[in-house]
Amino acid sequence: MVYWNEQCVINASIDKVWALFSDEQLQTIMPQLEKHQLVKGPPNQVGSKYAQQNRMGNRLVSYVMEITAYEDSPEQKRKDIGFVAAGLFKISLSFALTRIDDEKTLFVYSGSNAGANLFGRTLLKLDQQNSSKQEVEDLMERVAMAAES
Repeated sequence: MVYWNEQCVINASIDKVWALFSDEQLQTIMPQLEKHQLVKGPPNQVGSKYAQQNRMGNRLVSYVMEITAYEDSPEQKRKDIGFVAAGLFKISLSFALTRIDDEKTLFVYSGSNAGANLFGRTLLKLDQQNSSKQEVEDLMERVAMAAES
């Protein structure tokens, strides 16, 4: 299993950063996400489900993502999601924002990637966290760049 918990300070208001995680802007920070469509429940509520398609190299992977935690207050914002990708990987992600001041936000991105079956666990062991670490760093950089522009 692969775990991560990375954080950075973004020079933008918490609301500007949070807007990047909205349904309308999600593909700005996740360009590999080709489809993001609400299929169950109201948007941005615990239990809401979205059909997603994600480009992984040359493959297009489809799955249903569920919101498992959601908070939207002036000082703190958080969205946790979970899904099983390609029937191989059980992925949990958490995007948490904390207001530092009017123009600074602490962004914490944490999560885990576990093999959903023997083949998935084997693939994760072969990767040695290299691609997961790069994906985490890339997302954090895209969020900071989009929010600070």
